[in-house]
Amino acid sequence: MKHFRLALVRQKYRPDGGAERFISRALEALENQDLELNVITRQWQGEVKAGWQVHICDPWKFGRISRERGFANAARQLWQKEDFDLVQSHERIPGCDIFRAGDGVHRRWLEERSRVLPGWKSKQLFADRYHRYVMQAEQQMYAAPELKAVICNAEMVKKEIITEFGVPEDKIHVIYNAIDSQRYLPPSEAERHALRVKHQVPTDATCLIYVGSGFERKGLNAAIQAIAPTDRHLLVVGQDKDEKRYRTLSASLGCANRVHFFGMQTSTQDFYQMADGLLLPTLYDPFPNVILEAMACGLPVITTPTCGGAEFITAGVNGYVCDALDIEGLRAAVMALPKQALGSIEGERAREKIIDCSPQKLSSQLISLYWSLIK
Repeated sequence: MKHFRLALVRQKYRPDGGAERFISRALEALENQDLELNVITRQWQGEVKAGWQVHICDPWKFGRISRERGFANAARQLWQKEDFDLVQSHERIPGCDIFRAGDGVHRRWLEERSRVLPGWKSKQLFADRYHRYVMQAEQQMYAAPELKAVICNAEMVKKEIITEFGVPEDKIHVIYNAIDSQRYLPPSEAERHALRVKHQVPTDATCLIYVGSGFERKGLNAAIQAIAPTDRHLLVVGQDKDEKRYRTLSASLGCANRVHFFGMQTSTQDFYQMADGLLLPTLYDPFPNVILEAMACGLPVITTPTCGGAEFITAGVNGYVCDALDIEGLRAAVMALPKQALGSIEGERAREKIIDCSPQKLSSQLISLYWSLIK
């Protein structure tokens, strides 16, 4: 194996983001390989390990389009000057060797989002200059001759890319995210009880957990409506500037005492361990890490067909898949879950399903892809 120089491109590196966790696991996995790791970013907020080269690329900007275009041009100039062996971009920048489609296909997200908007607003969405810029950058990137490979974290996204951009199937590699199943574990009875007491959640209630910031996209509205007329509790972990609107909704539906807002948490493990299922009626999501985390903690999952995580769910076995706006269907799924995940067959099957998604497997898939591209 020859020594090679890999560059990863991510505009804003936030340690808690899904793409960043993919990058950090990839970087850790690749540390033992004979390669030089470079990260091109506008802003790095994580720790920098010895041997990583971080290139700060922060051109002047005014507004969203200028920010995107400025970073894309500056990052491309930098990688062309440095002449890296491989450039893996997590941003839609034409000219990269590998693109990781962590956000899926932008048009598909807009189509799903427009379902919850009034007609005039959805027309506005597709006419918006920023969204038009993103779709154009995406189109150019997939058409660029330099593109050697695309990494997706779901078959759903692979199909969307083939349909939308005509990328040859053999260029697209589905590599599922990794989960540390020795860190995310089902609790003992005593641990579950203690966590509920600590967080003031009734010890005998059936609790669904919702994890995610960006409440509109992740479907909190539907989650609250689904549990409203039942006796189920909802544990909301994440933040959103519109939180007040969702509190008002739960009050108007008479379930404010069963919807618990916990805000952003640095560690979510405690919250999974005191829950009985994950309820994520997301409008569009390639494959959120929260699904893997919840399943590793032994939770059955309710999600949507426009979420790549649905690929891991078999109805009635380890969860259910319902349309994001089908409140009746979501409610039926909520009531069909076992009252307590701990010790349930569904919980055990959920955990079994993700055991194979190990950091080691992710590393070996990435490494073999990289070597195949630079031979």
